Amino acid sequence: MLSLDPKDLPVPQLHAYLLGAIGPRPIAFASTIDAQGNANLAPFSFFNVFSANPPIMIFSPARSGRTNTTKDTYNNVKEVPEVVINVVNYNIVHQMSLASSPYEPGVDEFEKAGFTKVKSETIKPFRVAESPVQFECKVNDVIELGDGGGAGNLVICEVTRIHINEAVLGEDGKIDQHKIDLVSRMGGNWYCRADKNSMFEITKPLVTKGIGFDQIPEDILKSDVLTGNDLGQLAGIEELPNETDVNDYKLMELSDLFVSLEDDQPTLEKELHLKAKELLKENKLEEAWMTLLSFNN
Repeated sequence: MLSLDPKDLPVPQLHAYLLGAIGPRPIAFASTIDAQGNANLAPFSFFNVFSANPPIMIFSPARSGRTNTTKDTYNNVKEVPEVVINVVNYNIVHQMSLASSPYEPGVDEFEKAGFTKVKSETIKPFRVAESPVQFECKVNDVIELGDGGGAGNLVICEVTRIHINEAVLGEDGKIDQHKIDLVSRMGGNWYCRADKNSMFEITKPLVTKGIGFDQIPEDILKSDVLTGNDLGQLAGIEELPNETDVNDYKLMELSDLFVSLEDDQPTLEKELHLKAKELLKENKLEEAWMTLLSFNN
């Protein structure tokens, strides 16, 4: 394991480690204006939402690591403390990347990147019409984290109006994670697309309490087949199946396996673990547990 002191690393190397490890990062496509009313548009991946009541988002237009200059976005929100945070999906990712070019102050990235300006309702900066969700925000505070190259500037924004393209809504009225087709930043030149090939679903334990790793039998915990993820899934069950259910499942679903390998217990145990692993992939948690428990039942 490589162990490093951030203070010993050149800023570009430290920056690369941070961005390579912390991802995927959501993108704040920030629209601002200066005191003269000139529009600016730039993406920032040091960004997230931090509160729902009040609705607070924070992004960071950091100082240049090469020149120690501040971004136009940072300068603008100091002059006019308002910003539209536009969400970036796959349909606009190349235009968004173009808008990140180091254009001179006063250059309109809306025009350079081919975006359509839409007037906001509560603030002065324009919205990006092509973005599926747009958040009008007032800037509550700007916190400078340092004065050297690479230092961040936390722009704390409070959402004053939300605009959602109805095309990304599901029948339940919520944003459909497949329809919105979001993109995010990785390290270097890499991005990530949140589509059906990259997304998976895990039921959040909001009110349930799993049995935990400490309640998993030792022979299962030390399995050569099951991974930490598999064990984590197993540990999420609220109650282990009872002995009667395990015996019934063994008789109905596993009898052929037990008969064929009754004289080879190590192979039988491994096959049961492999079967349980496949059941876990199908999110059949109780069946996976009954398969594992059948070995010693």
